[in-house]
Amino acid sequence: MLQLIGFDGDDTLWHSEGYYRQANEAFAAIVGRYVDLGDQRVHDTMLATEQRNLQLFGYGAKGMALSMVETAIAITDGRITAADIHQLVELGKNVLQHPVELLPGIREAVEAVAQQYDVVLITKGDLFHQEKKVAQCGLANLFRRIEIVSEKNAATYLRVLAEFGLQPAQFAMVGNSLRSDIEPVVRLGGWGVHLPYHVTWAHELQNGLGDDEPRVVTVDSPAAIPAALARLHEWAAV
Repeated sequence: MLQLIGFDGDDTLWHSEGYYRQANEAFAAIVGRYVDLGDQRVHDTMLATEQRNLQLFGYGAKGMALSMVETAIAITDGRITAADIHQLVELGKNVLQHPVELLPGIREAVEAVAQQYDVVLITKGDLFHQEKKVAQCGLANLFRRIEIVSEKNAATYLRVLAEFGLQPAQFAMVGNSLRSDIEPVVRLGGWGVHLPYHVTWAHELQNGLGDDEPRVVTVDSPAAIPAALARLHEWAAV
């Protein structure tokens, strides 16, 4: 049966992607003075640069800002001014300073789950930024462990499970990203509760799970999380 529940941070507990979308809109306004934004190659270049740089900068606003600068220089053939590059750096700083706003109902959902199971927070991204969000979210005291990682993959989840002496089948992960939160856990033999967010970074949309994956329950609000976990608990006990 289920014994440990993991929660994602960004766009599961608190809002995040919307701030990155705002930064990307501002990026488009800046580079739009140099190139045709109707050219899909501009957007493809940005995504490809971000994905390539993940191995160097990791996830988060700092990597985004550096990728924006690199992309802007490339697609403008070096014509972008120093003043506009400075604006791109400021976009990254603004994202790092955004307020931590919990999703409606998520506090109550985590509290309800924590009454039934041990809960852990497993979030990825820039260490300083994630530590700031955890400190400001007001939920830290509910979690047995808080893990801030550079990537969410099978090795990450196995390490957490080993620390608790559990098997994957005793673990369920709650998150908005099928790629990072759900798929690695399901592949190991665990369970997932998918809470889609209204906007998702294109990189996180890439996954190999089918719509009918039997080890995953999709919910439309935080309030539905406890009931979804109860269903998974029954299935895991069979």
